[in-house]
Amino acid sequence: MLWLRSALYMTVLAVTVAPYAIGTLLWSWLPAPKRYYMATRWTKFAVWAGRVICGIRWHVEGWENLPNGPAILLSKHQSAWETLWLPSYMPRPLSFVYKRELHWVPFFGWGLATLGMINIDRAKGQDAFEQIVQQGAERLRDGWWIVIFPEGTRTPPGSSRRYKSGGARLSVRTGTPVVPIALNSGEVWPRRSFIKRPGTITVSIGKPIDPRGRSAEELAALVQSWIETEMRRIAPHRYSGPYVSQREPTPA
Repeated sequence: MLWLRSALYMTVLAVTVAPYAIGTLLWSWLPAPKRYYMATRWTKFAVWAGRVICGIRWHVEGWENLPNGPAILLSKHQSAWETLWLPSYMPRPLSFVYKRELHWVPFFGWGLATLGMINIDRAKGQDAFEQIVQQGAERLRDGWWIVIFPEGTRTPPGSSRRYKSGGARLSVRTGTPVVPIALNSGEVWPRRSFIKRPGTITVSIGKPIDPRGRSAEELAALVQSWIETEMRRIAPHRYSGPYVSQREPTPA
C-alpha cells in the first residue's frame, strides 16, 4: 500500500510539473512577485497532494518568531519536502541559494531559472560567495527572504553535518537577522527513498538571531546549537544524548 501511494504521488508530481514549468516560461514577462506567486501554486499543490495521497501532515511551532522585516532562514534539511513547503507557506517570497547547474534539469530547472533566485557558479570558489552577497542584498532590499540549508545537503534523521558558515557570513555582511528552523521531515519522506510514509512533520521556528557584534563563525555556532538542540526535542528517539557543540561561540 505504501508503495502504491508513493507511486501515485510521484506520478502526480511528474505529470503536473511539466506543464507548470512551461507555464513559468510563458509568464516570464510578468514582474518577479507575480512569477513567484504563479510558480508556488505548484509547490503548494505538491504539499497538498502529499497530504491527501501519502498522509504527510505538518505542525508548525513558532510562527510568532518570524520577523516583520528582512530575514535569512537557516533550515535543517532532511528531504525534498521542505523545499516545497517553505515557499508555499512562508509569509514572504523566498529566494533559495542553489547551484546554477540545476537550470539544465528539464522542466523543473527551466522554470526555476525564470524566478530570479540566487544561483551560483560553484567553480568560482570565493567569487561564488560574492555572488551570493550581491544577489542576496538585492533580494533583501526587494522584500524577499533568503533560504539557505547550512548543512549543504539532506541529512538522515538523527545525523548532522558541520554547519557551513555561508548563511551566517551573508547575515553579517548584510546586517540581516537569521531565523533558525528545525524540522523532522526525514521521518516520513526519507532522502533517496521512493517510499513516503504517513505521519506528521514538526516544523519549529526559532527566534531571530541578530548578527551585530558577532563573527560569522560565532553566528553559525549559535544557529547549529539551536537547531540541533531543538532536533533532540522534536525527535528524541533519534538521539542518544544532548547536543554537544564542537565549536563554542565566543560571547558577544
